[in-house]
Amino acid sequence: MTLPGLLWFIAVTLAPVTDVTALWNTNAFFAYVFSVLLTGAKWDPRRLVAVVIATAGVLAVVYGGSTSSDDASGGTHEHLDTRAPGRRGAPLVGDLLTLVASIIYGAYQVLYKIYAALPDDPEAQTDTLYSPVASDASSVDDIEDHAENTLLIQEDIVHPLPFGLYPNFLTSAIGICTLLVLWIPVPILDALHIEPFEMPSTALTYGVICGIALTGAVFNAGFMVLLGVWGPIVTSVGSLLTIVLVFVSDALFGGAVETVTFWSILGCGSIVAAFAILAYDLMRGR
Repeated sequence: MTLPGLLWFIAVTLAPVTDVTALWNTNAFFAYVFSVLLTGAKWDPRRLVAVVIATAGVLAVVYGGSTSSDDASGGTHEHLDTRAPGRRGAPLVGDLLTLVASIIYGAYQVLYKIYAALPDDPEAQTDTLYSPVASDASSVDDIEDHAENTLLIQEDIVHPLPFGLYPNFLTSAIGICTLLVLWIPVPILDALHIEPFEMPSTALTYGVICGIALTGAVFNAGFMVLLGVWGPIVTSVGSLLTIVLVFVSDALFGGAVETVTFWSILGCGSIVAAFAILAYDLMRGR
C-alpha cells in the first residue's frame, strides 16, 4: 500500500490531475486481471464486462466533464494543475508512475486475498476463484483434505476475532513500518536541497493534514474489511463509487453545476451499473 501511495503523490507533481485520477482508477481492471492470472481461474464474462464498464465510466467522468467545461467557458478554463513549476515538462513520466502504482495496487489487493486473508472470510468460502489450484491430479485430494480441515478448524473456534480486527491490524502494521522507515529520507533530501521540507505555518494547515490522515485511516479501515468480505474485484469497483459521490456533492453543494454533462452522467451511471452487476453476481453466488 505504501509504494503505490508514494508513486501517486510523485505523479501528481508531474502530470495533470485528470490523467492521474483516470489511470489510478484502472486498478479495478488490473485487480480482475491478477485474480485470473494468479488463481488460474477462467475469465468470467459478467465480471469482465462490469470491470470494463466501470473503467470506461471513470474515463467518461474525468475527461468528458473537463472537455465540456472548457467548451462552455470558451476555452479559457484552466484545469487544476498540481505539477511543480520546474516539473511541468514530464507528464509522460507522471502517467507512467500512476500506471505502475495502479498495477501494484491491483496486485496487492489480490495477493492479500489469496495469501493474507483468513480462511473463514465469507468470500473465501463462497467464491471458488480464491480456492487453491491443483498443480496435478494427485494434489486434488490434498486440496480437498485442506478444505475439510479448514472447515473443521472453523467450527472449533470458540472465540473468533472481532469483525474487522485482523485486516486492520495488518493495515496498522503497514502504517507503523511506514512511520519508522520512510521518515529517514526526509532530512537527507532536505539537507541535499533536493526537496525542501518545513513544518506547517498555520493552524489551518495542521487541521487539513489531520483531516486527510483521519479520512484516509477511515477509508483504509473500511477498504481492508471489505476486501476480506467482498474480494478485490467488487471492492475495487465499489471504491470507484467515491467518484460518483464527489461528482454529486460538487454539483449539489459545491456550485459546480457546469460540470454536469452528458458524459459525466453517463460515466457515473456506468460505475453504478458495474457495481450493481458485481454485487448481484456476488449475492447470487451466496
